[in-house]
Order: sequence, then C-alpha cells, then structure tokens
Amino acid sequence: MLSRSVSLSRSLKIVALGCALLLAGCDRQSEDKAQPQASPAGAAEVGKIDRSHKGSQMPDFQLKDPAGKELNLASLKGKPVLINLWATWCAPCVAELPQLDQLAIDNPAIRVLTVNQDMDKLDKVPAFLAQKGGAKLEPWLNPDNSLTFQFGAETLPATVYYDAGGREVWRIVGPREWLDAETKALLAEAK
Repeated sequence: MLSRSVSLSRSLKIVALGCALLLAGCDRQSEDKAQPQASPAGAAEVGKIDRSHKGSQMPDFQLKDPAGKELNLASLKGKPVLINLWATWCAPCVAELPQLDQLAIDNPAIRVLTVNQDMDKLDKVPAFLAQKGGAKLEPWLNPDNSLTFQFGAETLPATVYYDAGGREVWRIVGPREWLDAETKALLAEAK
C-alpha cells in the first residue's frame, strides 16, 4: 500500500512538472513585436464621427418606458432623430445628459431620444433622468441591450443620428460636446 502511494505521488509530481514545462513554453516571449489586433469590422473609434453606416434604415425596435408606454422607432420618421444610448452607471453618459436636454429644447425639429441600457432598478430611471438630465428627455428603456447590439456599440454613450426619412446620417461612440458649433453643423446634415 505504501509503495503504491509513493508511486502515485511520483506520478503526480511528474504530471505537475510536465504541465509546468508546457505552460512555461507557452509563456515564451518573442523578440519580434506581435502583430496588432485588427478592430472588429465596423467598430467605431471613440469620439470620432462614423459614417460607415450612412443610409442604413432605422431599426424597427419597440421601446418601453417604466410605465409600460411603448414606442416603435420606425414610427419616428418625419423628422430627424438622435438616439442616445446611456446608463446610470456610466459617468460620461450622465455628464452629457444636461446638454442633450438643452439640445432637445433648442432644436424642436429634432427628436432627441435617450435610451437607458441599465438592466435593473429600471423604476429609478425616470427620477434619475429628471434630476441629472432635465425635463425634456424621456426615460425609454432597453434592459436587454438589444439596441446596443443592433448598433454594434461596445462603449457607452453611443449615439446614432437619423434623417427625417429614417436613414442613418452618422454615429458616434463616447461622450460629445452637444452644444458646440461643430455639433450644430453635424445636426444640419439631416435637413
């Protein structure tokens, strides 16, 4: 019995040593620089205007607010629509909410649609949005993040701008200064 235990112990040590050598071999550092990884197709650079989807039709999505009111995105044709994906836990998202609210007030010809991406505590979103964003923004919810996946957004905030015909004009990933002259010119592209 003792010799069987010693034999088993030696076998385990040999297996452990073999595994350690294999792992050490995988960790070998190459002198050549590794090839940089390509960005996924269609991935937008944070902070840059992305026009690669220009002309794409607005997705046919149903959104709800915490009270159960529904909104079909396809029904928004007729005036430009700025769809902003945000979350309460996203500091850059929260920081730009007051500017989006002011943008909606200053540009009644553009529908500014903020779509929350939180997955829980959804009943708290309206009060949070009213406190941090202002009176004009509506608390639309997308707790399964399907719209985020539809837009291929890997970072929040993410914003997509559509013309009155429901065709994409541009999109941006990351925070933006929404009240400056450059943004004003970008918004004029949908008219």
